[in-house]
Amino acid sequence: MAGTIKIKLIRSIICTPDKHKVIVRALGLKKMNRIVERPDTPAFRGMVKKIPHLLAIVE
Repeated sequence: MAGTIKIKLIRSIICTPDKHKVIVRALGLKKMNRIVERPDTPAFRGMVKKIPHLLAIVE
């Protein structure tokens, strides 16, 4: 798993549990429809899998 993944925030974090908000902020996402590039590691993949209803992986 080398390289990077692009992660996009597709839904608002309003009315979500605090744990979800912490994960979104840890990924570096602040606004909706923004894309960030992160290393393709199991840690970042796990963060994305915790909140798949809020995030999308952009190809």
